[in-house]
Amino acid sequence: MSNQAKKDQTQELIKETAKNLFFVKGKFDATTQEIADAAGVNRTLINYYFRSRDNLIQIVFDEAQKVEKEKSEIIMNSDLPFKDKISQFIEGSLSTSLQYPYLETYIVSQINKGNCHKKDIEEDELDKLYKDIEIEMDLGNITKMKPIQFVLNMVSLLVFPSAVRPLFMENLMISEEEFDKIISERKDIILNMLFKN
Repeated sequence: MSNQAKKDQTQELIKETAKNLFFVKGKFDATTQEIADAAGVNRTLINYYFRSRDNLIQIVFDEAQKVEKEKSEIIMNSDLPFKDKISQFIEGSLSTSLQYPYLETYIVSQINKGNCHKKDIEEDELDKLYKDIEIEMDLGNITKMKPIQFVLNMVSLLVFPSAVRPLFMENLMISEEEFDKIISERKDIILNMLFKN
């Protein structure tokens, strides 16, 4: 293996380890030392490749944002019927929640700190989404409400269970495996709550 390939591999390992600690385990305040230990590398390598912990966090955050943006593009750029688009979006969101249970919470915590945030959705895309929702309401497929309320309902149903995952697991005495199963079963439940038919 060439030196460059080895270097790329180590960089990738450090990034994946950081993602795992932040988004899978919810350890947002993991130190450089903890990341290095989990990756099985020397701490100086993190500074060598990423200059600082903050820089590594920024890179990981940008990649997380990209995942979010790709999900919203399913709704924005697809020619599928509205309910199918929403169905695909829900499926994408749930599988992200299963892969990275703490991703949304992490993004919110970073925004709250005033860190790095780029909008996922452009204004004209949002207008189009609201129009689509209004059409569905006129057709009687969705209960009449302000379109923003439909979006809030959908996002709440999708994000909230994962955002408070530790609380649910503790209070409802649910194991990791059971919780994953519950999340994966939510698609039809959410669709049935959002759509009348």
